[in-house]
Amino acid sequence: MDTLGLLNYAIFMGVLIGIYALLSLGLNVQWGYAGLFNAGVAGFFAVGAYLSALFTAPPVPDRIMGWELPTVVGWIAAMVAAALIAWPIGKVTLRFRSDYLAIATIGVAEIIRLVLRTEDLLSGGVRGITGIPRPFGDLPYEWSQLAYLALTWAMVVMIYWALERQLAAPWGRMMRAIRENEHAAAAMGKNVEARRLEAFILGAAIMGLAGAVYVHFMRAITPEAIDPMMVTFLVWIMLILGGSGNNRGAILGAVIIWVIWSSSELLTDRLPAEIATQAKYIRVFVIGLMLQLVLRWRPEGLLPEGTHVRRSS
Repeated sequence: MDTLGLLNYAIFMGVLIGIYALLSLGLNVQWGYAGLFNAGVAGFFAVGAYLSALFTAPPVPDRIMGWELPTVVGWIAAMVAAALIAWPIGKVTLRFRSDYLAIATIGVAEIIRLVLRTEDLLSGGVRGITGIPRPFGDLPYEWSQLAYLALTWAMVVMIYWALERQLAAPWGRMMRAIRENEHAAAAMGKNVEARRLEAFILGAAIMGLAGAVYVHFMRAITPEAIDPMMVTFLVWIMLILGGSGNNRGAILGAVIIWVIWSSSELLTDRLPAEIATQAKYIRVFVIGLMLQLVLRWRPEGLLPEGTHVRRSS
């Protein structure tokens, strides 16, 4: 691979790392702030990706939507739609034990994925949606990639800044209090269910934004992109490795895990064809082994939340 090819690949990786950083930040709001176990990250990612695509893509005769709206409208719609999907899920399940939320989010994510595979009027079924516009798409390829990289990380910085302000505000302190001891927080007059619902909806909206950023970068979307392995499992590992409850840890975990994942793909692609396919599964083993080591030797993650807050066992 020549120098230009390496540069383009590095930019491509940088954009995807930024997208996964957004997903990890959204999950950190739910799990790190409020202790909510969301096992359906892929579902909210899919809602954001497809809705932004439908709002901004050109019209197709056999499809209902395709309004060619500005990209910013698609991104806002993606966040609103993911939040609207999260509201009834949280409203029904957050009053019960955490395992109900995990079951509900897994179920909703699978329902969304299967509907997208079989429905043609909106999602295009297995063919998906193409022709999605990209900001700065009129620039030469390398400049377009660089500009989108800058835009993606500007979104990461903006979300990080907003979450840090919320975490330092009374809302953040209240969320940590609810996470640590919800009965004590309720005894002090806090509406535990409403505050948890706020965290769940906020995290889902950020995941929807990540889906929108992804779909405009790739310029196309198919149901195969909504792989729970890639959009739920990896995101959880990123957050656990980096340190849940710490937004910097969420971003650091996204960087480390995606670099390892992509680097291992480059290595397996250089192997002989007869063993390359089997070797790709080594990536999953390596990531899983890293997770086990982190949980054994540093369960708080590489960047812990802080010594002033301790999780109850």
